[in-house]
Amino acid sequence: MRPPVRIALDLVLVLVFSVIGRASHGERLSPSGILTTAWPFLVAALVASLLACVVLRLSWLREGLLVWFLTVVLGMLLRGVAGGGLAIGFLVVATLVLAAFLVGWRSVWSVVARRHSAVGTAT
Repeated sequence: MRPPVRIALDLVLVLVFSVIGRASHGERLSPSGILTTAWPFLVAALVASLLACVVLRLSWLREGLLVWFLTVVLGMLLRGVAGGGLAIGFLVVATLVLAAFLVGWRSVWSVVARRHSAVGTAT
């Protein structure tokens, strides 16, 4: 999968994370509300994805782990600097959900690509 597609998928999943979070707390799902919640993690994911996908060109697992780690760390730093809450519960949930999203899709893609490759070479 080409880097622009991987980066876009990371950003879409960060938006999904923000929508789920806002919805679970009964907050409005307006575009401005979603962006207010999402922007620190979108910026962090963009930086992390560019670094992992374009600059370092890591394997799928290392790429996913780096994108996940930097998205959580930089996203939390930006959120804190901007005055957003950093409750321990939010940190735990964000870390787990973003791991599932940012590493998870790469894991699924790796299995699908490997199976597709094996089927293609078997014929």
